[in-house]
Amino acid sequence: MLPALALRTLRSADKRCIAKFVWNFGVKGMLSVERFKRRLKRGETFPPFLYLSIINSCNLRCQGCWVDVEEKDAIDLDSLNRTINDAQAHGNSFFGILGGEPFMHPQLLDLLAAHPDCYFQVFTNGQFITEKVAKRLREIGNATPLISIEGREVVSDERRGKKDVLNKTLRGLDNCIKEGILTGVATSVCQTNIDELLTEEWLQHLIKRGVHYAWYHTYRPVGPKMNMALALRPDQLVRVRRFVTEMRARLPIAIIDAYYDGEGQALCPMSTGVSHHIGPKGDIEPCPIIQFATETIHDQRGIYETMRDSAFLKDFRELSAEHTRGCVVLERPDLVKQLVVKHGARDTTVRGTAMAELDAMTPRFSQWLPGEEIPEKHWMYRLAKKYWFSDFGAYQKAHHSQTAAAKTKQLIAAGRG
Repeated sequence: MLPALALRTLRSADKRCIAKFVWNFGVKGMLSVERFKRRLKRGETFPPFLYLSIINSCNLRCQGCWVDVEEKDAIDLDSLNRTINDAQAHGNSFFGILGGEPFMHPQLLDLLAAHPDCYFQVFTNGQFITEKVAKRLREIGNATPLISIEGREVVSDERRGKKDVLNKTLRGLDNCIKEGILTGVATSVCQTNIDELLTEEWLQHLIKRGVHYAWYHTYRPVGPKMNMALALRPDQLVRVRRFVTEMRARLPIAIIDAYYDGEGQALCPMSTGVSHHIGPKGDIEPCPIIQFATETIHDQRGIYETMRDSAFLKDFRELSAEHTRGCVVLERPDLVKQLVVKHGARDTTVRGTAMAELDAMTPRFSQWLPGEEIPEKHWMYRLAKKYWFSDFGAYQKAHHSQTAAAKTKQLIAAGRG
């Protein structure tokens, strides 16, 4: 698998893009995690990976979206540059760029070009990646588009709320591949696309098309229009995990996940401290689906000191890790509300209904399913997770609470699944 993937990438991708990925993301990314681990030993937390939603606006209207896509909030270029420079001064080199639709931000390409010694993953529907934009991305060389595909033709239109979505997205995907850009495809696995896209046939199609990596993440029913009918059952969550580990060991395409360590133990990147989120108004949030904050990147102190010293973020990490290895929002919305009230955190949405949305949620399963752990089958993924994507000891002090939570899960399963 690994030699075939390396050979396919070397043949299809621009050599400068590969070099930027290997150095800015690979080498410097590992060093960033090592600095993160040293900070943890001092009792300090600043995540090695930051995710920035740079704009609210989007051209699609996806089912269950929690972003205020009708709004025009966007972080200005100066604030983005200052935030990235500050994080970079403390060892960071990788940044995830989200929206809304990031390519609707008029200065996205300027942002990428301003930081040639960083690496960016841009979460996008791909519809704004014209031939001209793809050529510019190749020239800059330090970004990988992660293009969202939610189903074949019929399901894509249904999930994304527009017509002819798949064809428009594939045009952007093909423009990237033609330019030799390292390109990925992401899918939010849900009830309507699990049988279409969680298949070897689909991955073989992506490989044939020239895609370099895939990312399967599971749909989270949150926000003002949460669609509970789309959420996966516990057996389907296990099915996703088993599929990912098996395909990683067989096919020449990289497959990303963010919810498990090398032994198959569930984890939450927010709880471990490995990542936090910055919203489109500059609010510093625990993760993208927790839309509350007490600090902002516009505060007088830099992003490093602000996040390191945030009592709000610290309490979120610790209370979440104490009660679950999964998603605290899905499993314990009451704890999220408790922390928001305790810290007087503000609702960072434009709609102003985030607390009411928490009240409307009922506990359900996330990725933590005790007894269903599936270890990595490929040595490379297991090794990488052992050193650079583990739980970093976040759950070591939470054994008794987690045992109690496991019993609670059984009770929840009887009523809500």
